[in-house]
Amino acid sequence: MKDLKNFKHFNPMKLREKYSAKNRTNNYSSFWMDNDWDTRHTSIFDDEVEVNTKPKTDLVALAGYRRAIANFVTIVTGESDIKVKFNDGDASYTDGKTVTIGSKLDDKLFDPSVGLALHEGSHIKLSDFEFLRNLESNIPRQFFEYGNKKGFSDHEVLANIKNLLNYVEDRRIDNYVFTTSPGYKGYYHSMYEKYFYSKVVDKALLSDEHTDETMESYMFRIINLTNKNTRLDALKGLRGIWETLDVKRISRLDSTEKALDVAVDIFDTILDNLKDGVEKVDPETGEVTYEKPEDNNSSNESGNGSDTGESKELSDEEFEGLKKAMESGDVSRGHSKGSDVVLTPNQKIQLEKAFDKQKKFMEGDIQKKRVTKKDARDLKTIEESGMTYEVVGKDIGYSKKGVKCLVVRKLTKALIESSGDYDSGLGILSPYRYSRYGYNSSNENVSGYVENGIRLGTILGRKLQVRGESRETKWTRLDSGKIDKRLISELGFGNERVFNTSFIESYSDAFLHISVDASGSMSGDKWTNTMTSVVAICKAASMIQNVDVVVSIRSTHNANRGGRGDNTVPLILIAYDSRVDTFNKVKNMFGHINVSGTTPEGLCFEAIMEEIVPTTKDKDSYFLNFSDGMPMFSSDGLYYYSSDAIGHTKKMVNDMRMKGIKVLSYFIGDSYDRGDSMKDFKTMYGKDAEFVDVTSVMSISKTMNKKFLEKA
Repeated sequence: MKDLKNFKHFNPMKLREKYSAKNRTNNYSSFWMDNDWDTRHTSIFDDEVEVNTKPKTDLVALAGYRRAIANFVTIVTGESDIKVKFNDGDASYTDGKTVTIGSKLDDKLFDPSVGLALHEGSHIKLSDFEFLRNLESNIPRQFFEYGNKKGFSDHEVLANIKNLLNYVEDRRIDNYVFTTSPGYKGYYHSMYEKYFYSKVVDKALLSDEHTDETMESYMFRIINLTNKNTRLDALKGLRGIWETLDVKRISRLDSTEKALDVAVDIFDTILDNLKDGVEKVDPETGEVTYEKPEDNNSSNESGNGSDTGESKELSDEEFEGLKKAMESGDVSRGHSKGSDVVLTPNQKIQLEKAFDKQKKFMEGDIQKKRVTKKDARDLKTIEESGMTYEVVGKDIGYSKKGVKCLVVRKLTKALIESSGDYDSGLGILSPYRYSRYGYNSSNENVSGYVENGIRLGTILGRKLQVRGESRETKWTRLDSGKIDKRLISELGFGNERVFNTSFIESYSDAFLHISVDASGSMSGDKWTNTMTSVVAICKAASMIQNVDVVVSIRSTHNANRGGRGDNTVPLILIAYDSRVDTFNKVKNMFGHINVSGTTPEGLCFEAIMEEIVPTTKDKDSYFLNFSDGMPMFSSDGLYYYSSDAIGHTKKMVNDMRMKGIKVLSYFIGDSYDRGDSMKDFKTMYGKDAEFVDVTSVMSISKTMNKKFLEKA
């Protein structure tokens, strides 16, 4: 028993005090996610939510947690090709290629879900699924024959050995995670607490429940061997089974085949301690079969005082005494069925349910909430578009907790198509293309800002093609520089001026981030003329090699549109990135971008600050802003107005300038927009910020082209 005393390996049962679910909420993931993601937000793709109903799960957050779990699995297993997906079918266990997770991930289920994904991912890495599929043929026939003599059919023998193998294999898998990634132990503890641990099992192990030599009793006692309340003398041969398992040296089992060797040895020990089956001989054929003997379960009845409906709890002193007895190997309460701990009838019912739960866990039969077809489709759209939440504005307001900004890193066709209904998709997108004649569902012969911008950009782009040229000026017959080989022969005539030098004129690479205010006030000519200029710049830059352009659209989005309460978040959409997109994306998709919402301004800048390329020795970086008003946003306790909003936006702009980024900002408006608004605009964007009349916006594209033609 000394080994049991000193056993410091992972103990899935030692959780009640330290990892109690009652006192814990995602202890292990709270350092990288907020605490209210499961209750505070609804999906931007959800259908209308009825008043007085609970908010639906935020699919954007859900997609983010799937990515996080997938990253955990990759880190722990070292295998990048193990997929993690939501349960969209009946499968609730690993198929040897994919880890399946449930779609319900609230504050009590996320940590256990991470642990379960790590467990299943490690199985994929370490377990031999081909061996398991052929398990029956891999079990020596002698164990089937021995089981038959004890009254078990071949099917029952296979099922029992499979359960024992599951237990041994789990210990082997757990050891791998605990020795290679100890930082993930907390997730494992949470998993076992959720899917395996039960107080009634703790108590039953100290009682006379499951102390008759039956297969059921052995299975109950074996799968709870690492529980601190286990009693190795509760059944004949149990101590030998513990020694056969040898958990301290479980790493010796480096394959599923070796785990099976231990499982069949344990099965053999169990059979040695079971009664022989009753022999039956068919009088006509002479075939010999065996039936299991009647089990004596009298000791498991509710006698010994259980009729009072109460059970005796061990005092701390009694429990410590029991542990000392176990350590010395002198367990008087062992197989003598003399335990003072008795389960009530109701607790016995609970025990059977808890035992069934444990068996299902070992079999991988864990219920995981399925995603609906609609949610599965929307989750795919969300992940393909790279949607994430970024917490911004933590230094604003009294709460100091900031607000989530929805960042959409890729405009996709599916994202546009999902925006056909008011209660789904993004408010700034529409499946209908905008033209000067209104909205048109046809993709052919549509005349609008996209087409006008392409025409203007083509003209400007031809002028920009000189950026790909370089001019070398060479001076020769100098006193210093590089030797001119053509003049070496003149050294013999006393000419020492045989050196030359050259100067190469070229254009630096350029990066341009265009950020467009898509708030509702930008509608009409402001939007049409601004986007015409944006398209023109994108088209011109696409005609040369050394200018990269990114276009972001900023607005707000109410993820709970049509539902209860307000759940508005800042929104920034990366509509085009010339580094990964072709210009066809501008041509085919920009016509689907609309105006909507308010002006979160600096909050959106902060959300993508790390993604804006800084100026370097070989690259000039520009940030071009189009806006028509002051920052304005409020949600979830954050009031982004007046001096707070102006100051925060100014800070974001200054952060850009600290990176060497040249900020050019244009206030798009009518004549009445001048005055205090322009003063505040210059406070945010600098003294060089300009007012541009709505009718003159397209001249900005010409200004940017001149910037691109400035030589290094």
